[in-house]
This record gives sequence, structure tokens and C-alpha cells, in this order.
Amino acid sequence: MSRTSKRTFHWQFDSPPEAVRPALADTVRFNEAAGLPKHLITEETLPDGAVRYFTTATKGPIALEWEEIPVEWVENRWFRHLRVFSRGPLRTLCATLELEPDGGGTRARYTVEASPGNLLGVVALATSFFPSVEKSFTSLAMSAREWAAGRQSELFPTPPHILAGATRERAEAICTRIDASPYGHGLAHRLLDWLLTAPEGDLMHLRPRRLARRLGVAESDAIELCLESVREGLLRLRWDLLCPRCRGAKLSVAGLDQLPRGAHCGACNIDYQRDFSRNVELTFTPSPAVRPVMDGEYCLFGPMSVPHVKVQVALDAGSERTIAAALEPGDYRLRTLEIGGEADIAYMGGSFPEVIASGGAVAAGPPAPPGHIVLRNQERRRRTLIVESRAWIADALTAHRATTLQAFRDLLSQEILRPGDEVGIAHVTLMFTDLRGSTAFYQRAGDAGAYHVVREHYAFLGSIIRAHGGAIVKTIGDAVMTAFAEPGAAMQAAIAVQRQIESFNQATGGSDVVIKLGLHAGPCIAVTLNDRLDYFGSTVNLAARLQGQSMGGDIVLSAALAADPAVAPLLEPIHVEHGSERLKGFGEPVAFLRLRVI
Repeated sequence: MSRTSKRTFHWQFDSPPEAVRPALADTVRFNEAAGLPKHLITEETLPDGAVRYFTTATKGPIALEWEEIPVEWVENRWFRHLRVFSRGPLRTLCATLELEPDGGGTRARYTVEASPGNLLGVVALATSFFPSVEKSFTSLAMSAREWAAGRQSELFPTPPHILAGATRERAEAICTRIDASPYGHGLAHRLLDWLLTAPEGDLMHLRPRRLARRLGVAESDAIELCLESVREGLLRLRWDLLCPRCRGAKLSVAGLDQLPRGAHCGACNIDYQRDFSRNVELTFTPSPAVRPVMDGEYCLFGPMSVPHVKVQVALDAGSERTIAAALEPGDYRLRTLEIGGEADIAYMGGSFPEVIASGGAVAAGPPAPPGHIVLRNQERRRRTLIVESRAWIADALTAHRATTLQAFRDLLSQEILRPGDEVGIAHVTLMFTDLRGSTAFYQRAGDAGAYHVVREHYAFLGSIIRAHGGAIVKTIGDAVMTAFAEPGAAMQAAIAVQRQIESFNQATGGSDVVIKLGLHAGPCIAVTLNDRLDYFGSTVNLAARLQGQSMGGDIVLSAALAADPAVAPLLEPIHVEHGSERLKGFGEPVAFLRLRVI
């Protein structure tokens, strides 16, 4: 009864493998479009630290249980996916995709192998199973062909989720309110249309940066749209605590005040701590009233679910394998899927180093032949070796990035840490501003007139800060504390403030506001203070002290910030004065630069 049957389907594409692979290797979308069921996964950790994955699902009246074997793949070359069943008509099911360049196009071979688990499986494999698979999968492949060539906007078009009657009216009213806000950017109805037509797999962890590419809009617009949609009830937010090894969201919560200090990843068998800058991500999902998204997975280990992983190949104990692979120059991490060591490398092109698993560690070995990667498993057990790009965070809206956005502060001010909780921030850029001679200004303009100008000056600063991706953390009298995730953006905002202040003065009836401004970047801690997210530490203190060194109309920034690769080019056309002072709270003199941009 266990005899394996096999069929191979051949497909031709007029696009290269790198354009075809994102469609065919997106096993989450592919499986959903093929009508395969969602499944629930449990993990079993073995005494040696390895992890096995067991799954349950139903297909119509048939209950299914299987062990999910981690998928193997090489980017733009092939993948292999095996399931071993303990319940259901099949005993094993394995799918293998191979891609070969063919001029400017691609030849694809998709092989399905299956063995029966009972009499129903014997009958199915002898009659309807392979014709049904061929019809369904070939239809999906042809859809992928049109999508890869740019002739079709949706990869696998799905029937829309229908909103009827009052539910549709409420959703339309929500969209109208979102579009009327400063943060909707006229995109709410487009977002709603996508929420109703997108594959369910796309909606489980909606990333606004990916949404921006889909809608063809600026990232900042898509992020603000999502934040406003949470406030209005079109979307729900979730904070995902990502494993630093596999990058999977091992824990998700609905509020920052529910975020634990750490978590355990069963897949990697490690405990890890939260890091706002690296592994806490803000994602979104539709409100259940708009479109319910059920729990479960369409595919746990799909290649496009972890696009930063370029190579994932299993080797038996003591074996080695040479595979054809062409990786772009960049920073990579070599590791195993199982618990163990890792090695970071900077690949400059040419021959890629061998990947060697030995003694519980992973190391880079001598150069492999050009166009190939050599994998060696010198352990006494089977290991899955991985080569992954360290640029994995490109699409992630980290907690640090989100909480330094003005829209987040304006729309989701209730998203704060638990009282007494604190989170380390690896790097934040802080800008402090204040008014020069504010006492004299109040005397000249009178209290009422001065108050009006000061309020307008807050709006002036806020518009510039928001435009450059920052957020006002708090005001202290006439002073303003601002945070930015990106140093270059903070520097550009500071320059814009000083260059536009004259226009502000003219617009406010000839007022003579002069702004003092200081910047510094470094680590700090985030806490909740007075019901808002705030920052504390020496970085905060130094940024405030540098603002105190400003004479007004200038910009004072630390020498360390001036040396940042994103900041240094911005300073080249600007007149710079160098200084050094002993500042309160700092034992050694602090080097700084004074810029005059007007």
C-alpha cells in the first residue's frame, strides 16, 4: 500500500526565474488558492534540541494529521516540501519545484510524489488525485505566468468577501471619515477594496511598507493610513515579538502594555528578549466586522514567508553537498534551522565561503567554486543549514520606528508601556528646540499675542517633524523634545526648521521668533511617563544640553551624530564651526558642531 506514485508537470514562462519564483514559491498564497486547508501546528522539542512540527486540519469530512518537514530551497533554483501523514488517505506527499533559465524566460518542472495511507488513498492515487492536482496547479501556474510578466495585477485572483447591507454602509462611513482626516490621504476606499479581495494569507500580518508598494504610494502615507484605520475600526493592530533567529512572530499581543519582556521560540528552542529596534514589529489585520481572518497556517515553512532566507538545505550526519547558487553581495548570516551557533559574514561577490556545521557551531570555510555553495554537516545528526540575508528587516515597521512617528503619537496615544516597564532603544536621534529670549518676547508681544505665536510655532515645528518621519515627544514650557528613528531625517528636519522660520515669522504678522536647536543620537530607554511614551538616559540629557549651547538661528549637534553616514553628506555644503564645552552632568568636554544654515 505504500508504493509511491509520481507525476511531473512542465510549465513555460516568458519571465526569468527571479520573476517567477515569488509566485510559485509563495506557498502560502499558492496553497490557499489551490483550496488546501488551513492547519494548526504544535511543536515538539526533542532531547537534543531539535524540533518536530505536527499538524491537524480537515478537508471536507476528512480529518488529516501529518508531520511538517521543513521545506528546503535555493533561491531562484528549486524548493522541496515533504509532509508525512499519520491520519488521512495519504502516507506521504512531496512537492518539488525546479526552475531553469531559458533565454529570457524560465522552464519549470513541478513534481508531485505521493504514497497511500489507506484504501481511499490507493483509489485516489489510481484515479482522480493527479488529474485534479494537474488541473488546479497548472491553472495557478498560468496565473503566475501572467502576473510575473506584468499582464495581471493579482497573483491568484480570489472571490471577493462580500459586505452586505448595514455592514457595508458602516464600512463606507468609516472610509469616508478616514479620508476626511489628515492621515487618510484619500486611500481608505482602496484599502477597503483590497481587504475584501486579498488572499487571507496576506491579511494575517499586514505590513504597511508592503502595502505602500501595492498601492503605489509613499511609505509614510501607507503607515499613516493604517494607523488612522485602527482608530476608526477598519483595522486592528498587533505587536509581534519576532524570534531573532528564524524571524517568526512567536508571540503577538494587541497592545504595548501586554508586550512581555521576552519569549520562547520552539522552532529554534531559544529564549530571547524584546528589542524595539530589531524584533518588535507593528503589523495589522482587518477588523473582524470587515473581514474575519481565521487562525492557522496555509504553509509554515514557505520560502516566500521568509524571503531573507536564500538557502535552506537539510544534510544527513557527516554529509556534504555542493549546490548551484548565485547570491548578491551583501551581509549574510550562516546558521542552522536547529538550535546552535551562527556566523555573520560580509560577502563582497565572487566565491561564497563554504558553510560548515561542526561541534554545535556554524562557521564560514574556504571559498567554494564560483557560482556554487558548499554545505558541510560534520555533526552526528541531521542538520538544516541556512544562508540568510541580514537585510530581513527592510519591510518591518519596528516598534521603535512606529513610536517615533507623529501620526502614532497623535492617533494611538493610548499605546503605552505598563507602568514601571522600560524598554532599551539601541539608537534614537533626539532634537530639542527652545525659543531664544522668550521672556523678552512675551513682554514685547503681550501674553495673549505671545501665546498665540507660541501655539503657532508648535504647529510649525510639528508639520516639519511629521514630514521628516519624526514625532514630538513632549513640550516643556516653550521647549520641544522630538524623536526620530533615522539620523539623516532628523538632520534634514533641523535644517528645514531654521531655513523656514523666517517665513513663519512673516506669516504670523512679523513676529520675531528665534529658535535654538540641538541634536544628539545614541541609546536610551523608553518608559511611560504622564500617560505617554517618553525617553530617558544620557542621550536625552546631552541633546538637551546641546540645545542650551545654541545661540538661536543655528544648529548645534554632537560630533558623534555629525559623523553618521546619513548625516555627514548633509553637512558638506554648510558652514560649520567646531566647539567643545564641559556640559552639566558630563565629566569630559563634549565636542560639537555649530551650523549656520541661513
